[in-house]
Amino acid sequence: MLLFCVIRMSLAPSPMKKIQATFGAASVSIYWILIFCGCQCTFASHISDILISRWAFRKDTSPDVCNCDLGRFARPHSVAITEFGAVGDGVTVNTHAFNNAIFYLNSFADKGGAQLHVPAGRWLTGSFRLISHFTLFLHKDAVILGSQDPDLWPVIDPLPSYGRGRERPGGRHMSLIYGSNLTDVIITGDNGTIDGQGARWWDLHHSKSLNYTRGPLLEIVESEGIVISNLTFKNSPFWNIHPVYCKDVLIRNVTILAPRESPNTDGIDPDSCTNVCIEDCYISNGDDLISIKSGWDEYGIAYGRPSSNIVIHRIAGDTRSSAGIALGSEMSGGISNVYVNGLVVSHASAGIRLKTSRGRGGYMKDIYISNVNVSNTKWAIEFTSQYGEHPDENYDPNALPDVKRIVIKDVVGWNVTRAGSFKGIGELPFREILLANVVLNVTASHDIWNCSYVEGYSEYVDPEPCVELQMQQKSIEPSFCSGEAVADCTDI
Repeated sequence: MLLFCVIRMSLAPSPMKKIQATFGAASVSIYWILIFCGCQCTFASHISDILISRWAFRKDTSPDVCNCDLGRFARPHSVAITEFGAVGDGVTVNTHAFNNAIFYLNSFADKGGAQLHVPAGRWLTGSFRLISHFTLFLHKDAVILGSQDPDLWPVIDPLPSYGRGRERPGGRHMSLIYGSNLTDVIITGDNGTIDGQGARWWDLHHSKSLNYTRGPLLEIVESEGIVISNLTFKNSPFWNIHPVYCKDVLIRNVTILAPRESPNTDGIDPDSCTNVCIEDCYISNGDDLISIKSGWDEYGIAYGRPSSNIVIHRIAGDTRSSAGIALGSEMSGGISNVYVNGLVVSHASAGIRLKTSRGRGGYMKDIYISNVNVSNTKWAIEFTSQYGEHPDENYDPNALPDVKRIVIKDVVGWNVTRAGSFKGIGELPFREILLANVVLNVTASHDIWNCSYVEGYSEYVDPEPCVELQMQQKSIEPSFCSGEAVADCTDI
């Protein structure tokens, strides 16, 4: 079967049906119906002129990141997991079958690569490692089940940009599906399922019975040319999809599911990655739908691997207490050149959330977020510098995060408790924050905006924002194209 980079297979369940259900219960005015039906027309041309003419982004941040050639050609060699003794009864442990099949297929890496086909069935396994020039393909009725025995998720070294496990000192459990130092890897199918069976892990986490940090469902480290598409990920013990130190990553048409009360089940977390496209995904979980990261405090600063050139399109979902799109809080290597367009999120703490603290260092800059619908959230937008968890006592409290040049436009919200919170740091405030065409139905009667140590500009924002976000346009003239040839910058 020919695998094209652009794969348009249906999601299960349908994201739009879930989003429609979110808004269908309440009776709303014609004004709000028009907004939610897509009349987010530009309220005035003036702000668009400001955004387009003055907030320029480098060419490598453009949505062209998503127009790739990854996964375009079929593999010349293919085998089924059953050829290596696997049994799809949901009881037999098939770790050796996966490892043996992948070991065999490695001999074709220099011959165009190979595909491992997982047919219909329930395939119980512990952690296994991928190889380069490889496709893992799941039949629509195939379910890869993660073992509930922690011993079958080996303990590996911590990531150097974290210095320890994210939850506990020392190492961390390997992800169910793991790869490092790879090139040209495709994980796809006909909407097959990867199920981490995370309930046991969540119980162990709540009872503080684990010696090591839980493993994600899928983690790819220090690799390039990665495609993840047309699959359902569910019940991860920890984060779901975690590319780290990678470049040229495409994640498309993915459904991610976990109970809202499940702890730390982030959907997609690009971490110190470059050239990433995430689009057309539905995520319902217990933490951030998408969280962009780049290392933790002194370890992230020392490792110095930023996340940059990240494009996110058409994401829908709901979460328990976190955000639709999050930046940080682990951002010590820096985050820049992020383009988000099209986000629908409900039942979250915030639609858009930026998290950092003293000791993080690093930067978050040149970020553009537009076309956002939020409902039933505590905040529409939340920026905080008080997200203060640290890996150890060796962090530098004088390492301050530099947060600047962030555009948020075309946001509508229904049944939002409060509009926005921006809590910066006195010595280095959040600055050059631009809000435009933001219309929110807010239920609180006081403290609708909460602002300290932030500088920015806003236009056509209702309810009216705090005075810190009403500076004159000239005060936030961006500088990141200053002194460069016109050809080096492009308008969004």
